[in-house]
Amino acid sequence: MLAHLASRYPLLLAVLVQLAALVLAVVGLRLWAGFTGQRPSLLLLVCLQAVLAALLGERLGLARWWVFINLLFAPALYLVSGRGLSAGIAALGFLLLLLLNWNSLRERVPLYLTGRQTRERLAELLAEREPTFRFVDLGCGLGDTLVDLSRRFPQATFVGVETAPLSFALAWLRCLPRRNCQVRYRDLWRVELGEFDVVYCFLSPAPMPRLGDKASTELRAGSWLISNTFEIPGQPADRVLEVGDLRGSRLLLWRR
Repeated sequence: MLAHLASRYPLLLAVLVQLAALVLAVVGLRLWAGFTGQRPSLLLLVCLQAVLAALLGERLGLARWWVFINLLFAPALYLVSGRGLSAGIAALGFLLLLLLNWNSLRERVPLYLTGRQTRERLAELLAEREPTFRFVDLGCGLGDTLVDLSRRFPQATFVGVETAPLSFALAWLRCLPRRNCQVRYRDLWRVELGEFDVVYCFLSPAPMPRLGDKASTELRAGSWLISNTFEIPGQPADRVLEVGDLRGSRLLLWRR
């Protein structure tokens, strides 16, 4: 059951982990206080809860990037409260984070941002195509890739799809002045890939097998599928370009 939660509903499991860690931390410190007669500080409780949440999350199968979120969540709230900000502001911050990472609930795809160096390498690849190519970014996030590439290739057409509400709104506003760029509020699985010459994505390992099947069925001859970092199991890429950034990004390209 926990493995199912970790794979299908990671945000729900992360919340349960935070609560469980809090209970364990409170019980443990009360036992410690009973033996020593010393009253533990709130800071000690926060630190213990954070460590327990990180360890529990990893133990129960959450992805590694959740370890950092679980570790930093309670200390962040502690710092916010220490600066005199209301609980409402903390709740608003959590809501904004949720609206930016909405896709982690259903598709297990957090908000990943394509870095500048990766966009440079991607532009080098796109320069090999005819200037009027059609490009789609599956899960375009905040629209950085679309804005950058649409400036570099004014004759091409760029489309982004996004379902995280706040990410979509920001990307849509940023692309609004660009004549050759648009953002649609649409599930990536409802996109007809055959309409595009280049399909780009920066998702997570979870949806890649399904995306590989979709691409092999829908892409037209001569089209490309480019994935930032994440592979399609059982389908070696035709080209792999190392980006050379600090997080070891790669661009994997499959030709149809």
